[in-house]
Amino acid sequence: MLDLQRLRALHAVSVHGTVGAAAAALGYTPSAVSQQIAKLERETRTVLLEREGRGVRLTDEAQALAATARELMAIVERAETELEERRGVPAGRLTIAAFASAARGLMPTVLADLTRRHPTLDPRLTEVDPHLSVDLVAKGAVDLVVAHDWDIAPLPAPAGVEQAAVGDDLCDLLVPEGHRFAGRGAVLRSELGGERWICQPPGRVCHDWLVRTLRTAGFEPDIVHQADENPTLVALVAAGLGIALIPRLGRGPLPAGVVEVPLDPMPVRRLYALWRAGAARRPAIAETVRALREHWPAVSAHGPR
Repeated sequence: MLDLQRLRALHAVSVHGTVGAAAAALGYTPSAVSQQIAKLERETRTVLLEREGRGVRLTDEAQALAATARELMAIVERAETELEERRGVPAGRLTIAAFASAARGLMPTVLADLTRRHPTLDPRLTEVDPHLSVDLVAKGAVDLVVAHDWDIAPLPAPAGVEQAAVGDDLCDLLVPEGHRFAGRGAVLRSELGGERWICQPPGRVCHDWLVRTLRTAGFEPDIVHQADENPTLVALVAAGLGIALIPRLGRGPLPAGVVEVPLDPMPVRRLYALWRAGAARRPAIAETVRALREHWPAVSAHGPR
C-alpha cells in the first residue's frame, strides 16, 4: 500500500524541481522530504531520484508515479471539499501562494482575519512569483493563489482554474528630488525616453511590463539597476541612480529624496485570487476570497497619502 504523504512529497519535488523547494512548499525540512522519498523507493523497489549536478532528476518511473500521485490528490481534494461543504465551516489546511508585495502588504491582515474567524482553518502562506504561482495551483501544489497582471499583459488562467478579481493596484513613477519630472502634475508616457531605469530582473512581471510599455511608446529602455524587492528599488531611486515605476501595494512610506509623480495614463495592475475548479465549493476558498476583497480597500492606497 503506497503512502499518500510520500506520494505528496514526490509530487512536490516534480512540481518545484528541487527537494529544498518542495520542502518549503510543504512546510517540511529538506531532510524530511528526502526521507519520505527514500521510504517510497523502498516500498516500490524503484529508483525515483537521481543526482544531477547540485540537484536531482526524477526518473521515468518517478514521473509516472508523480502523475498518479496528482490524480490521487485530486480525489482526496474532492472528498475533503465535500466534507467541508457539508459542514459549511472553513476547516483544514489551506495553502496560499502570493507574490511579494501582496505577501507583505495584504496577506498579513487577511491571514489574521481568517485565523480569528475560523479557529479550525489552518491557512499557510508561501511567497511565489506570479509567473510560477498560477502553474502551482493548476498542478495542485497549492490551494489558492494571489497573483496579478498588468493592463497590457493579461494573466492567462489555465483550464480547470477559476479566478476572481480582488482589486486594482495603481502604479506611480518614482524619481529623485531635483529630477526634471519632480513636481510635475503628471508625466506622459511619450516623455519617458532617455531615462535611466531601475526595475526587477528579466522574467518578472513588472520588468516585462516596463519593457513592453516603453517599447510601445517608441523607446528602448536603459535599465541600469535591477533588484527583486521594491524597498531596494526605492532606495536606489533615493540615491539618485535612476527612476522607477513601482506599484503602491506593500510599498510603504517613501523615504526622503524620493518624489512620487503620476504617469498619464496611470499604469494599473489587477489582483486576482485563483483556485482549482474542483475546490470551488470549499468554504475555505470562498471565505479567503471574501477576506481578500474586504481588506483590499484598506491596503490599496488609492486615496491621498
